[in-house]
Amino acid sequence: MLRLFALVLCLLPTTLAAAQSYPSGPVTMVIPFAAGGPTDVLGRIIAEHMSKTLGQSVIVENVGGAGGMTGGSRVAKAKPDGQTIMIGTVGTHAQNQTLYARPQYDAASDFAPVALIAEVPLVLLTKKTLPPNSLQEFITYAKANQATMNFASAGNGSAVHLGCVMLNMAIGVNTAHVPYRGSGPAMNDLIAGQVDYFCDTIAGAVPQVQAQTLKALAYFGKTRSPALPDLPTAQEQGLAGFEAYTWNAIFAPKGTPPEIVRRLNEVAVAAMDDEGVKARLGALGAQIVTPERRSPEYLAGFVKSEIEKWAVPIRQSGVRID
Repeated sequence: MLRLFALVLCLLPTTLAAAQSYPSGPVTMVIPFAAGGPTDVLGRIIAEHMSKTLGQSVIVENVGGAGGMTGGSRVAKAKPDGQTIMIGTVGTHAQNQTLYARPQYDAASDFAPVALIAEVPLVLLTKKTLPPNSLQEFITYAKANQATMNFASAGNGSAVHLGCVMLNMAIGVNTAHVPYRGSGPAMNDLIAGQVDYFCDTIAGAVPQVQAQTLKALAYFGKTRSPALPDLPTAQEQGLAGFEAYTWNAIFAPKGTPPEIVRRLNEVAVAAMDDEGVKARLGALGAQIVTPERRSPEYLAGFVKSEIEKWAVPIRQSGVRID
């Protein structure tokens, strides 16, 4: 017992010194999707403010593939020193645990949760030439043309993939899935008319809706978004109880010292409290979480509950990726 106590005393100064000297250089923030998508945009806004607070650059690196698991796997295997972190989503840290037969990591145990940042509902978007102009018109059209229709996603197992899967299941259609390496490339092809529809986050949808490069038919949140106040919810348009969303959170590798996790949490919360950051995220439709939901402990429990929550509809949908 005395030896153990002595060992703890010996290690304590080292741990504290590591935390006090953190970060020792630029921090890499992995975005597990292609540049230009909503996760990338949100991550860059947060990274910019974190850089100022930490006094070191937070460099965004886009590592797409496998619905975000390629980037997630890289961070899970990174050295646990706080120099490599990531922006995770409901797709990378909840839905993929059931959707994939062999996930590349355990989302609940292979990471050190840092902070839940924001929740972001999805929006049903279609190419401009698709005839429907409302959700009910879309349902009627899709049922009649499902054999030739397709939808885009940010990759197999991504939140926006599951959003359209849940929509298809709710309205009773089966259309072809076209996965991309992120929302950015998917959005580009939707605008070009190469795919029929896309259930993207409102953060990614707002600029294109305002530019009138595509159609927005329904918002998948509980109530209308201030970012697109004229867009009715799916529930308003007759799809009772339907919601689809993603969320964004910061994760570090498992084993990252608690003192470094706390420091990262502090700078993340400082970003969320910044009026400029609030305005930029709000304009994109991202809903910054309330203070009681921002701790590492909250995020750890939240991830476990989200894995359990999404397991049920994913299994019911019958979608499974080998």
